[in-house]
Amino acid sequence: MAVDWQLVVDCADPNRQAAFWAQALDYAVEDNSALINRLLDAGMVGPDDVTEVGGRPAWKVLAAIRHPDAPVDPATGIGLGQRVLFQAVPEGKQVKNRLHIDLRVGPERRDAEVERLRGLGATVLRVVQDRGSHHVTMADPEGNEFDVQ
Repeated sequence: MAVDWQLVVDCADPNRQAAFWAQALDYAVEDNSALINRLLDAGMVGPDDVTEVGGRPAWKVLAAIRHPDAPVDPATGIGLGQRVLFQAVPEGKQVKNRLHIDLRVGPERRDAEVERLRGLGATVLRVVQDRGSHHVTMADPEGNEFDVQ
């Protein structure tokens, strides 16, 4: 039986990373405001646990994105399919990623996509033409590597 999954990315600013990757992948940032408001009203979390993003309450230390067509739990705003969760950690990135995302846009769109991603805050690390592969390795706003193929 196939296993459902969630990719978790450690980072300094989960809401900034979620905004970048939602635009990069054309995904939706999860709206957890109903859950957050319920927990605030019940006194289970405090104002120090939340921030405001786009005029709504959001977690300070967690933010997630999901495919826009994936199902969502309406009570929590949490995506029920594959998703990417960004979580704040105290330490910064120190070494090369051991896991990365490949954005497969095709050779005809690669250059335009690289420029679009640069406009969102990504940086080009190198252009790779090796062993039949041609891709651009980039870094997101916090330095996490990904490839545009």
